[in-house]
Amino acid sequence: MNAAPADQIRLLDVQALDVRLSQLAHKRASLPEHAEITSLTKDLSQLRDLLVAAQTEESDCAREQTKAEQDVDQVRQRAVRDQQRLDSGSVRSPKDLENLQKELVSLAKRQGDLEDVVLEVMERRESAQERVAELTERVGAVQAKVDDATARRDSAQRGLDDEAGSAAKEREVVAGSVPDDLLKLYEKIRGQQGGVGAARLYQRRCEGCHIELNITELNEVRAAAADTVVRCENCRRILVRTSESGL
Repeated sequence: MNAAPADQIRLLDVQALDVRLSQLAHKRASLPEHAEITSLTKDLSQLRDLLVAAQTEESDCAREQTKAEQDVDQVRQRAVRDQQRLDSGSVRSPKDLENLQKELVSLAKRQGDLEDVVLEVMERRESAQERVAELTERVGAVQAKVDDATARRDSAQRGLDDEAGSAAKEREVVAGSVPDDLLKLYEKIRGQQGGVGAARLYQRRCEGCHIELNITELNEVRAAAADTVVRCENCRRILVRTSESGL
């Protein structure tokens, strides 16, 4: 393939812009905020799970407390009714009186036991409420950190995207001035060689593979016409000759 030396030089400009675009893409993907957000989001998810568990426990305790208080109220009401019967004198049978008195004693004990249950449930509910409050505060604090890291990441990405956009436009202009067949070859090699399709021959060394050309290879390059598209024998990249090639 043949191409004017100036076109081959412009290919180096295209390559430089492609390298810059690749660097910007890597930098965008490697922003420290990505790892920070991932870590914080994991912590946030765990805290939210704990918060849901604490809220569920508090809700269960609330229902349990309501049920226990209803049980106490039922026993208290029955005790009031029995005491009223006892006080009214309507129960005359000694056996019935004895049974009624025994029931009042039993109800008093039952009420005391149920009131202990209410207190125990209230203590557990209070503990759950404190846990909910603590976790709610922690969730809010971590969420604020996530929001801050996200804002910093988005700002950094916008800056990199703007820079990449400018480089892409410049690349389009420069690539548009390179002959189609030369550009097509460059793109093919670039896809095969890790993003580098053209390299400068500098001081007898290919800047693509960084290997110095041997004497035979140098003689072949020296003998090639100026418009001949030379390839590196080692990496097969397009080898662009300049005044600094050392030929």
